[in-house]
Amino acid sequence: MGFDDAVLPSAVEAADAIRRGELSALTLLETCATRIEAHNEALNAFVFVDLDGAREAAAAVDDAVAAGDGERLGPLAGVPFGVKDLEDCAGMPTSHGSLLYRDEPPVTHDSIHVARLRAAGAIPVGKTAAPEFGTLQYTRTRAWGVTRNPWDPSRTPGGSSGGSAAAVAAGLTPIATASDGGGSTRIPASFSGLVGMKPSYGRIPHPSADPSQTAVYGVEATTVADAARCLDVTAGPDDTDRTTLPPPGLRYEEAIEGLDVSGLRVGWSPDLGFAVVDPEVAELTRAAAEELAVAAGVALVEHPVVLTDPVRTWLSAGVVTPWLDIDEARHYPHRVDELTPYVRSALEATHGRPVRTIVKGLRRRLQLDADCAAIFRDVDVLLTPATAVAAFAAEGPPPLEIAGVDLVARYGPAAAGGMSVPFTMLANLAWNPACSVPAGTNSEGLPVGLQIMGRRHADHVVLRLARLLERTRPWPRHAPRP
Repeated sequence: MGFDDAVLPSAVEAADAIRRGELSALTLLETCATRIEAHNEALNAFVFVDLDGAREAAAAVDDAVAAGDGERLGPLAGVPFGVKDLEDCAGMPTSHGSLLYRDEPPVTHDSIHVARLRAAGAIPVGKTAAPEFGTLQYTRTRAWGVTRNPWDPSRTPGGSSGGSAAAVAAGLTPIATASDGGGSTRIPASFSGLVGMKPSYGRIPHPSADPSQTAVYGVEATTVADAARCLDVTAGPDDTDRTTLPPPGLRYEEAIEGLDVSGLRVGWSPDLGFAVVDPEVAELTRAAAEELAVAAGVALVEHPVVLTDPVRTWLSAGVVTPWLDIDEARHYPHRVDELTPYVRSALEATHGRPVRTIVKGLRRRLQLDADCAAIFRDVDVLLTPATAVAAFAAEGPPPLEIAGVDLVARYGPAAAGGMSVPFTMLANLAWNPACSVPAGTNSEGLPVGLQIMGRRHADHVVLRLARLLERTRPWPRHAPRP
């Protein structure tokens, strides 16, 4: 079976049909199970699967429909989904993509995000691969190996939500959870031809306030409506996370179809003032931006952007995460040989870091906040490429040369590795909503994403524009036949 055979219904289509009794939740699950069994070995999208537990949940949904309670089921009733292996799902282990946790027993509680998806009727089927502690833009670990892109298995589906993107792009499940601390939802969406929405910071609660204050949960999806419905059921405050926002006061699924955006000021930046971009990526995303502007009834304005060292600023903020993810008493320094090189070097470089060095990073971040505020004084939305390149080799590393430019020579060795994905970090550092949507495919047949970045808290505007582009130039929902 090729990846584009027996295309799965979207999450919205599936849930609505299941509630009406037009589709069996168990039948849909068995379709997903068959596809996982056929394709997961080649893709390495899932690192753990619990089909028996999923079958029990699907049968319970079908029983409720048979009893006449279908319309009372949740808005994601019977929809199978994968859970990124950085996020807890009760009854399944959470390895964080690391040998340090690979053999840990199943956890007993859901994350708030997973709990809300489950309460809406969605059915978790397994854990999807992620790079160790979510630290890279491609998915390769010592614990689980290499995850591959269904558009071209020699390429990466991106990271850190690479397993989720591979699963959804291949049609193994309609949706899968993602998280985004520097682009980890949008990068895989761009590389894998998907919709990847990073909500405003605080829109979806973490189990506790994220100390780096960059990461937001979300999903990898094939349609904007799926992303909107998932955000509708997962957004809203929780007392365990002091940074969560109040309820949004609207339904995103309604906003994507009816919000008036005709008065928006929409800017375009091909490089955010500092990035080097593959010429094909630049051409495809500019064309998509122009089509979106026409569909929205707005003028597209070339907008100059000046930013203060966003890559180094993000690296300073992001290094907090690995220290939180390890148990220093159990793991450091005596188990460093089990870590991937990037995580090990990040820990070793920052162990004992003086406070004044941390303060330098905080000052850069405050300046970047001011830079971002300056952008949104002049525009309401900023369009950019989602990534600087299309998907690179599945095993990595990311390219150190783009369009003939030596990235190490231009940006230095610390930042060069991140310059394949320079566009996504700003929204994390400044807390803005941003979404990657398919802009087309390059000459190698690989997907390229357009990033739509909005004002802080204007998630509905970002999703509405994503929907307008989807309606104007529909994209293939699954990767084509290998």
